[in-house]
Amino acid sequence: MKKFLYLFFVVLFTSVSAQEKKEFQLSSHILDITVGQPVEKVDVQLEKFDETTKQWVSLGKKQTDQNGRIADFLPYSKDLKSNYGKYKLIFLTEDYFKNKKVESFYPFIEVVFQIKDDKHYHVPITLSPFGYSTYRGS
Repeated sequence: MKKFLYLFFVVLFTSVSAQEKKEFQLSSHILDITVGQPVEKVDVQLEKFDETTKQWVSLGKKQTDQNGRIADFLPYSKDLKSNYGKYKLIFLTEDYFKNKKVESFYPFIEVVFQIKDDKHYHVPITLSPFGYSTYRGS
């Protein structure tokens, strides 16, 4: 029983830490559902909507790792409310499909969402050449 509990906690800790870093409020993940594999080396831009200027402001660009993940978007701020607002992740998928020699309908995918509290936000996409889906993960 002790061995089982130890393995359970190792698996639980590993799965949480793989997608989320505690000092960051936002993570993402891309899964290609046509092959059932994570999508690595895709650039993803993060932007925040400035309510004063009514324009999107770039906060940076990262690239998915070998597991299709980005775990370190948007560091927690000391003033947590400064992270509240409307955000956009832009998944630049065109090169991924070109490298696979697959025609795709979507050269990039924009996902707009709101952060309204100090909880962690995981915003993944499932991807295929002619469709995608997103959801609020954990």
